[in-house]
Amino acid sequence: MQIFFKFFLILFCHKKNNSQSFYNENVIHLTALIFCQNQMYTIKKITANDTISVRHPVLRNGKPIESCHFDGDTLPSTHHFGIFIAKKLIGVISLFKSQHSFFQAENQIQIRGMAVLEEFQRKGLGKMLIRHCEQQLKDEADCLLWFNARENAGPFYEKLGYTISGTSFEIEDVGTHFVMYKYV
Repeated sequence: MQIFFKFFLILFCHKKNNSQSFYNENVIHLTALIFCQNQMYTIKKITANDTISVRHPVLRNGKPIESCHFDGDTLPSTHHFGIFIAKKLIGVISLFKSQHSFFQAENQIQIRGMAVLEEFQRKGLGKMLIRHCEQQLKDEADCLLWFNARENAGPFYEKLGYTISGTSFEIEDVGTHFVMYKYV
């Protein structure tokens, strides 16, 4: 089904625009957002409050629900995205305008609160959320995307082209983290 859909989309775009430009990674990436492992997923903007249903069980399990509200969640410059299967929210990611002292770049965006419900993990959905955010930022000049990655998630992010900066540090009641970054 996935191969058929990719083929159909490429043919449709080619016929409509009669251009080779649609035979690039963006078209393939778009179809990956729609079909993965024979499931249909969609990614769309959500509110800060929507993120709580996923942040809490994945990132703050056993902690007060208030711990899922992050500073800056409701700022106009903050954007939240959710990945859905049917109408069920199963993963979230948030983008914050935030400067880190490690970096000289003027345009810095921080990823915070990325989480996928446990029963949907290891299906490529985290990768889809990251790639979606990178795509959202592709038109911004010299954009540095950075985040605090849990120690056990480092290899996942390295496979996506992110680099560790500095040494590990502890976030109280959460665990060991590294700052990771990539220019998008």
